[in-house]
Amino acid sequence: MEELIKQRLKEELTACPLTRAEIAKRVGVSPEMITQYITTKKLPRLDTFARLCRELDLSAEYILGLRD
Repeated sequence: MEELIKQRLKEELTACPLTRAEIAKRVGVSPEMITQYITTKKLPRLDTFARLCRELDLSAEYILGLRD
């Protein structure tokens, strides 16, 4: 399940028209942390995940694999 979350989060962050710096600023983390979500096994904390979904209009259910 962790791999599915990583894959979907990576796809959505990569497809986002905002830069990693812009995403980071909106979510309240460093641009390096956004990069880590995409390139490493690091997953965002729950509160950060919620902000990512809200700020980028992402479906948490989709990212978590609860729906296609």
